[in-house]
Parts: sequence; C-alpha cells; structure tokens
Amino acid sequence: MLHKSTSLFLFILCFTLACAAQKVPVNEAFDHAAKQTKVLLKETEKATKTAKPGAVSPRTINDKGELQLVAPKDWTSGFFPGVLWYLYEYTGDKVWLIEAKKYTANLEKEKLNSGTHDMGFKMYCSYGNGLRLTDDPQYRDVLILSAKTLATRFNPTVGAIRSWDHNTDKWDFPVIIDNMMNLELLFWATRTTGDSTYYNIAVAHANTTLQNHFRDDYSSFHVIGYNPETGAVEKKNTHQGYSHESTWTRGQAWGLYGYTMSFRETGNKAYLELAENIAKYMLEHPQMPDDMVPYWDYNAPNLQNEPRDASAAAVMASALYELSTYSENKEVYRKAADKMLQSLSQKYTSPVGQNKGFILLHSTGSKPHNSEIDVPLTYADYYYLEALLRQKQLAAKGKLFN
Repeated sequence: MLHKSTSLFLFILCFTLACAAQKVPVNEAFDHAAKQTKVLLKETEKATKTAKPGAVSPRTINDKGELQLVAPKDWTSGFFPGVLWYLYEYTGDKVWLIEAKKYTANLEKEKLNSGTHDMGFKMYCSYGNGLRLTDDPQYRDVLILSAKTLATRFNPTVGAIRSWDHNTDKWDFPVIIDNMMNLELLFWATRTTGDSTYYNIAVAHANTTLQNHFRDDYSSFHVIGYNPETGAVEKKNTHQGYSHESTWTRGQAWGLYGYTMSFRETGNKAYLELAENIAKYMLEHPQMPDDMVPYWDYNAPNLQNEPRDASAAAVMASALYELSTYSENKEVYRKAADKMLQSLSQKYTSPVGQNKGFILLHSTGSKPHNSEIDVPLTYADYYYLEALLRQKQLAAKGKLFN
C-alpha cells in the first residue's frame, strides 16, 4: 500500500478533484461515439478501395489528411474491432454486432503470427471482447491458439516475453513496458484451458518487469535490453520517450493498467502496491495539466509547447477505475478518472462528421520519430470507450468483475 507520508497529498488531490467534479456524460459520449464510428465505417470502406492489399483496420489520419488503414499484422489492428464490440455492448444494437464480427474475422490468421509480442492488443481486444459478449466457441479456439503462439516468445533465462524483433543493432532481447498489456491473454488461457504454463509465463514476465523497469520514484523505462543467454540487463532506454531518463507518458499508463490487471488475475499484493505507486507518480506529477490529459512525456522541456496524449489519458482512466476497486484510495482514483473522462469528452472529441470518424483528437504516437503527432489514434478511442463502460458499471454495480 502507499506510505502514510502520501496521505496528505491524496487528501488534497481528492478534495481538489471533488471540487471540480461533474457527472461523466456517459450517454452523451456514447451517442457521439456511435455517430462518429458510423462515419469511420463508411470512410474505411471507401479507403479499402485504394489502400495497400490486406489493409483492413483504421489506425489514424496520415500527414496528407487521408485515413490510414493497416494490415492485421499491425499492432493496432485489433482496436477498431474492439471499438465496435464496445458499441454493441453499450447499445445492444445488432448493427454493431454485425460490424464487430466482420472486422474481427479479418484478424484470424494472426493467431499463428509468432513474429509479434502484440498478440493481446490484436486478439484479446477483438476476439476477447467478442467471446465475452457472444460466447462463440470459434473465438475461444482462436484465442487459445493466439496464447500458444505468444508463449513461444518467452525466454525462461530472461524470465520475459521478447518484444520487438527489429532494432537488433540496439538490443539483443528487448522488453518494453507496453508488453504488460499482452499478459491478460495468457491469464485468460490458463483459466480457460487449465494449463498453468500460460499463467506461469505471465507471472514471470510481470515479476521481471517489476524488478527492472522501474526507477526509485516508480517512473518507468520504456525498453530494457537483456542478454538472452544470461538474462542480465544490458541497457535501459527509451524508444518513444524524450530521453532515456525521462518518463514516456503512455508507457507509464501501460504499466499502471498492466499491474492493475495482473493483481486482478493473481492477487499478488506486490502488483497492487506497484500500481498504486505508479498512479501516485502520475497523479502528483507537477507537470500533470489541470485537465488531467498529460503531455506526451512528463519530462520533455518546454512542456507548454508540447503535444498532449489523449490516448495516455484514456488508458489511465480505464486503469484507475479498476484500481479503485482494489485500493483504499478508491475515491482519489475514481475522481481522477472521472476528471480525465470529463476532459476527454468535452475538449478532446472530434466534431461529428469530421476527422474521418475517429472519436478522440490530440493523441501522440511517437514524437521522437515525428510520427502520429497530435492526431486521432484508434487505441485512444478503444480505451476511452472502455473507461466509459467501466465508469457506468461502477456507478451501477460498484464492481467491474465477478
């Protein structure tokens, strides 16, 4: 749990957020999301006529103002099907069910793609939500194969799942903080099949990441490079952050979400304590804006001139809602998540009919690579809708999972 020395800060933060709190407009937000996504469906159908062969899922808007579609192998390919599943879950409208099934089916071949660590992002956000909402046994089979494929990237000497296969000149065995998000698929696979292999891999990866990815203040490195033969840490770097010693905002959000989920799946209080401390770092950071939508890196210079990252706020909000159900600091976390959703729904949404139908504006993909800066991103929309659903469920039932 958090140290007592933080209690004054938490009280002040909770009081400040309570004073600023307004009701999160879930119904209005989903109504807007549905209108926008209908536009995005039309734009996607139109774009497939001129896109590269195999491009199936919308990712962002490119520098030319065109809708960018990606192939199933792209790490973001599962988020648009996930958006469609969330719209079906909220509305019950079978129009969304039909579209969700269609775009989910496009990804099936990825179940055997062992060249990526992003199996959870791609398959659990699409097929996982589909299984949860339809109980289709075919979805179950696809997910089990996906988990088996992901498990092949685990190195027992390192105690982690390998992330990228690229940039071999920089890292022999890279592990990125984002990879925590893919463990949920493995935890699910053990619950479903009874095979503890998946669970053990997920726990080993979470433990290795806990040991090596975090600084004393609970900020996170983006990339840890390991020696695959000895398991020794060789490098601690960034790839998408401002510098090797800075804190890339979305990476911090991935860590918060990943360890909150890992506590849910294991009951390991070390994961809960880490999630609480990650949250503390973010919520009390002096560079966190008043609207709780962070800049792309907490330590970038001249922050007032730097782009925000709405995707990080969406991931944080969703994670904080879940964390609030496990922690004594539940009111602080819930109010912070409420504030993030209020800001996103009021100041970061696209006007209806614009921006090719994406829901949120002002996300940042990779500033160091001059890639996807201040644009809509499909994963921002996904976690925004997930956070809205979680807010609604907490308000109605007081819990998220049975």
